[in-house]
Amino acid sequence: MTRKDAAATGNTPMEQHRKQIGKQDWKKSKKDVKARKRAADEQSELGIMGVLGVLAVLLALLGGLYGFLYWYIGDTSRPSEQTPT
Repeated sequence: MTRKDAAATGNTPMEQHRKQIGKQDWKKSKKDVKARKRAADEQSELGIMGVLGVLAVLLALLGGLYGFLYWYIGDTSRPSEQTPT
């Protein structure tokens, strides 16, 4: 086969049809990939309720720690109330 013969075989109607089908499949798969990315982004987003929930938990933990330390230190640091014998 010469170069002319090799180049001519790529332009047959069957080859053109296969190329067209390949382009259509590429477009479909590209749309599917975009749809999957969009769905994953929607699932991974942390909404305002999520942020408020995390802040509420942190504030509760800090409040509990503060209350515990206030109670613990408040019981042991009262030397003026003790009466010497």
